[in-house]
Order: sequence, then structure tokens, then C-alpha cells
Amino acid sequence: MHKRIVIKLGTSVLTGGTQHLDRAHMVELVRQCAGLHRRGCDVIVVTSGAIAAGRERLGHPELSATVTGKQVLAAVGQSRLMLVWENLFEIYDILVGQMLLTRADVKNRQRFLNARDMLHALLEYRIVPIINENDAVATAEIKVGDNDNLSALAVLLAEADLLLLLTDQPGLFTADPRTDPDAQLIPEVRTIDETLRRLAGGSGSGLGVGGMSTKLQAADVARRAGADVVIAAGRAADVITRIVNGETVGTRFPALETPLESRKRWIFGGTTTDGRLVVDAGAARALIRNGKSLLPVGIRGVEGDFERGDTVLIVGVKGDQLARGIARYSSQELAQIMGCHSDQIAERLGYVYGPVAVHRNDMILL
Repeated sequence: MHKRIVIKLGTSVLTGGTQHLDRAHMVELVRQCAGLHRRGCDVIVVTSGAIAAGRERLGHPELSATVTGKQVLAAVGQSRLMLVWENLFEIYDILVGQMLLTRADVKNRQRFLNARDMLHALLEYRIVPIINENDAVATAEIKVGDNDNLSALAVLLAEADLLLLLTDQPGLFTADPRTDPDAQLIPEVRTIDETLRRLAGGSGSGLGVGGMSTKLQAADVARRAGADVVIAAGRAADVITRIVNGETVGTRFPALETPLESRKRWIFGGTTTDGRLVVDAGAARALIRNGKSLLPVGIRGVEGDFERGDTVLIVGVKGDQLARGIARYSSQELAQIMGCHSDQIAERLGYVYGPVAVHRNDMILL
């Protein structure tokens, strides 16, 4: 069974096509999430609906269609939307925590790590993260743009193994079911190509920002990160429970590879630095033969200027390339703690980001 699940809820699912939040259906969705929570699953909700909630709270005003107008609605609606989620989850004695993200939070390595650590901390305390884009402050340059792709980013941050994209459509069809009576539901997709993208290009309800094409984009990213993806109707009976239980619902996109290896390729596909960590023979053996993390005690030299979260090259004393990994400390910090045992980090720095310099899960051997 899937253990960590991201559930993206579109505006059309939360409103039922009306001008207000459908709280009766929202509590039904929460009931299903609570069931998974009781079974030990980690549940992450990526929610749309802030602008719709703001418009409802302000009495459906005639605001301009500018970015500022939408930000006003989002600023009012986000707190309203969060309050609804908090009250509904409280019925089942489940705490929730809000995370507002923009693309800048995942594009920058250090902010990516901070967001990831925060998300993992919430899950560790059995708190359900409620994620939305920070529409009240986001500009075009830093917006993810839609919550479908935001949910794929949540998969990367959480290292989730299942993404549910719940919408007003039962899944992906061979044609637009609204105009073609012969359109057939596609139960499984293993290859996302240009033909499929053209097929999805015109789909969507118009009630939210994302359409079927953005769901296809999100599915492609998430499955490469090791998560199974399902596009399904968010107002179908027990849709969340049925999917997690293995029932064939909607359109499924199987994960391409294991979460760990796929996530590494995503992480290491980003910008690299000139940073190098020179390690001794013992540390080299621990990395290559035993699959261990790199500890400060094994570092003999720090080269280059890099920040926490940057990708660095790990080399042996003879210059042989051993691995690439994401540094848990900056070059200045590592220069202070190299050669020391992990329990001495706090004494030297006055704070601790963890006992390792580069974690095994954030490393790929060369």
C-alpha cells in the first residue's frame, strides 16, 4: 500500500461548479483522508480554492481581472480556506499545518531543503500539511502557475509515492467527452508523448487555472520522481479510499522507477557549484562499499565557495571523483567542522543542521 500520498483538490471539486465552497463535500474528502491517516499513511493536501473563497467572503465583488485584483481575493480567501480545512480535520482530531509556496521556494536549493525539512517535520508529528501557492504575493516570475504542477513539486519535497489529481473529469479520455460521445476513458498511461499532450490540450472545466494539459505535466514530473499518479473525478464516491485500496479508478500513470533514484536525478539535474570535498580513504570506503553518508570526520579539505543546499563534488585525496551530493552545510561551515566528530558540530558552530555533511539519500556515486 502507498505510504505517503499527495492529494490535489481542484477548485471545481471544492465548489461543485458553484460560486461557493461546498463544505458538505469537503468534509467527505476529509473523512477519507482521516481514514488513511488512521491507517498510518502520511497525507498531504494541495488545495485550490483560495480565490473562490475570497470571492465568496467578499460577496462576489466586481474586481478587476488584474494580478492585484486576484491577489486581493487570494489574501482574503486563503485564511478563510485554511479555517475551513482546520475545522473539518478537527472533527477527526487531526491537526493541520499551512504551507504557502512559490516556485522560488523549490528553485533555490537552500529554500528547497528548508521547505523539504519543514514538510517532513509536519509529517513526523502526524500533522497534515495543507499546501497552496502563495497567490497573495506571487508574481508571474515566481508563480508555479497552477496547483497541478504545485502538487508535483509537493511529491518531490515529500518524496511521496502516490499523487491523486482530483478534478471534475473521470480521467483522461481518447477525445473530449464533452463534445465526442464516442470518447473512451484511458485506464492507464505508460508513455506520455506529443500525441497524448495534444489530446489533453483542450481539456479542462474552466473553473480553475489548470486544465487536463497541466495535469499531464504534473503526472510526468511526479512519475519520474517515483510516484504513481491517478487522475480521477474528485466528486466520485469514496474516490480517495478506492484508489489507495488498489481499485481501478480514473487514469493511472505508473511510476517510472524507484522514488530514491528518480528523486536524485531531479535534484542533481539542477545547478552545480565548483565546490569540492576531499575525503580520506576511510570515508571513501564507507561511501562506495557500505553506502554510508559522508560525515565531517572524514573530510580532509573543502574547496570552492558554496552554500548549504548546493551540489558539490566529493573526491578522494588523489583527486579521483567519488560522488556528487547536496551539502548540508556551507563551505565556511564545513571548513570549521571538517575532521571533527558529529557530536562536536554544535560546539564548533553553535548550531546543528544534522550529523552528516552529505546524506546518502542526497548523493549519487560516480
